[in-house]
Amino acid sequence: MDLSNNTIYLRYPEAQLQYIVREPALETANPPVLFLLHGTGSNEQDLFTFAEHLPGKFLVISVRAPFTLGPDSYTWYHVDLTSGTQVINRKQADKSRNALLQFITQMQQHYQFDSKQIYLCGFSQGAILAYSLGLTRPDFFKGIAILSGRLLDETKSFVASAEKLKALDVFISHGTEDEVLPVHYAREGLEYLKTRNINPTYKEYPGGHGISDDMFDDLVEWLS
Repeated sequence: MDLSNNTIYLRYPEAQLQYIVREPALETANPPVLFLLHGTGSNEQDLFTFAEHLPGKFLVISVRAPFTLGPDSYTWYHVDLTSGTQVINRKQADKSRNALLQFITQMQQHYQFDSKQIYLCGFSQGAILAYSLGLTRPDFFKGIAILSGRLLDETKSFVASAEKLKALDVFISHGTEDEVLPVHYAREGLEYLKTRNINPTYKEYPGGHGISDDMFDDLVEWLS
């Protein structure tokens, strides 16, 4: 079903995960690709509402998380709050990470995008996953965009060497009044990345747990 001139809902039959795609504005061989990873409780249509405003050179693929919370509600992994602290389901997190790597490989075979120009953009839990993928497999990605996310301590145990990370581009953005994931998570992530030979583009904005117009504008500028 076409929703605009270059926005198409697709399901590649052999794909590891459900997704929707926006083709590049101009037909070109081997375009760069941007994978969008939504937050917990949402779905592939959430971040895709911004797709038509993203740089036209990109093939944009918005991915649905594999675990169901409810109708049209999905998560990359479940979180147990019964102890009063957040305890993530590590097996599900690992499964989502591995599924995404397989999915990206499948998409490259199907869409023939530039394998050296693969970007991830995640919001909230999707940003947590983008951190995990980008920092552990920098050989796979050109850049990661972290929107209102955090870097888990568990991920740090598997981060690639500083030498391998130096070519990874990183964009971090966060609202200063975020009550879901407070802004100190973004600041801690920034300081950690500096110790790993990465100098991210870092932005803070007034506001809570969401994507403001200014945040989106800065993301587009970074991608451009």
